[in-house]
Amino acid sequence: MLRFAPAALAAALATALCGAAVAAPAETSDKSAKPSRFMQDPYASTYRAIAAPPVLIHNATVLTGTGERLDGADVLLRDGKVVAVGTALDAPADATRVDGSGKWVTPGIIDVHSHLGVYPSPGVSAHSDGNEATGAVTANVWAEHSVWPQDPGFAKALAGGITSLQVLPGSANLVGGRGVTLKNVPATTYQAMKFPGAPWGLKMACGENPKRVYGQKAGPATRMGNVAGYRAAFIDASEYLKKNGKKEESTKKRRWWQGDTDAVDSEKDTGGKRDLKLDTLAGAISGEIQVHIHCYRADEMATMLDLAKEFGFKVAAFHHGVEAYKLADRLAAEGVCGALWADWWGFKMEAFDGIQENIAIVDRPANSCAIVHSDSPEGIQRLNQEAAKVIAHAKLAGMEIAPERAIRWLTQNAAKSLGIDDQTGTLEAGKMADVVLWNGNPFSVYAKAEQVYVDGARVYDRGDTSRQPKSDFMLGQSVIGGAL
Repeated sequence: MLRFAPAALAAALATALCGAAVAAPAETSDKSAKPSRFMQDPYASTYRAIAAPPVLIHNATVLTGTGERLDGADVLLRDGKVVAVGTALDAPADATRVDGSGKWVTPGIIDVHSHLGVYPSPGVSAHSDGNEATGAVTANVWAEHSVWPQDPGFAKALAGGITSLQVLPGSANLVGGRGVTLKNVPATTYQAMKFPGAPWGLKMACGENPKRVYGQKAGPATRMGNVAGYRAAFIDASEYLKKNGKKEESTKKRRWWQGDTDAVDSEKDTGGKRDLKLDTLAGAISGEIQVHIHCYRADEMATMLDLAKEFGFKVAAFHHGVEAYKLADRLAAEGVCGALWADWWGFKMEAFDGIQENIAIVDRPANSCAIVHSDSPEGIQRLNQEAAKVIAHAKLAGMEIAPERAIRWLTQNAAKSLGIDDQTGTLEAGKMADVVLWNGNPFSVYAKAEQVYVDGARVYDRGDTSRQPKSDFMLGQSVIGGAL
């Protein structure tokens, strides 16, 4: 494992803070605007919150996810929403009262990089549904169409406090396809887990993976080939967007994409044949799809930021980014999140130059957006402990990080990168009642999620086996030591 002494760490930070001035962040899209025609969803969410009585968790230490810590505080949940957070709250007579003495409360944890459902357990070739490695650009595929709701990993993640997660395609391709954000609830179909109103994510990958997979095929075989491939795809998408972008609705006629196949558009038809690949890329350019990029090296992240400027899209987050500390200021200035591991690197050349203070450095600038992610069916079960590693290594380097700040790496910042921070990620009135009750400080090695609420319903209780969901796949099967 690579370790940096404080002096070397300071030098690394100084390097990260240097460099040319950066451009202002791109404008965010209007979430209230009607989606363009290529963003209509024929597989819409059917998620419905589980009916539950009001809940009052009282006298707990509360980390709101907004950077605030409240000691001896209460959290009131009702009708699937957070009603209030404070002290001595009044609760309805029918409320379930939960004693939070000695316990901690946080927003539900959100993992922005998961392959649960598309690489489910058990890990056999029949379950390998995450990489459509048939072409370097497969923006036409949607990860949700590979999600297997019976994956036992969902229940394991729930026991670790995960209430929402983004499931992504793999990283074999330059553009791997759309990712989907799910609520972590037991379901028969993925639509019943699909987070209502969440935008899709677009998975891209730079560096070694695409050139390794396609170098002996049709290419790309080099990093310059990677960039040429992105540019060619987005050039096509830009032209497609010009022909198929939003138009003012006719007050007299319905368009074909609204379900009326007999309608005739009174305007000149400039659309042409629909293209699923270009639908997705155009959605990224228009700001309706969040762009998530698997990228390790600082120089390649900088190139991808320049690519985004060239074609007018916004990078929501770089994933893995073991060299993100080298351009922490630029990421913050351009409003780009770093979804990173606590201490996982060195397993290939582009992952060589990692440091254990990476997330802490990315978290330092004003307006930063540091995230702890898993990319692992095991790591997703203990993201709170992964964040605790960051706190510990930062302290060794002279950086004190309080729990109320660190929790944002797992909640508020994660929600921001997925475009759902207006609905979840913090304990604020009106937000979804996605809540975890911990047996103590969640950044302790001894921390366990005792109760997990999704939209106010207690979907997991460590002390009640009737509230410990089990996948249909696991029924009747014995598990040694509790491991999959």
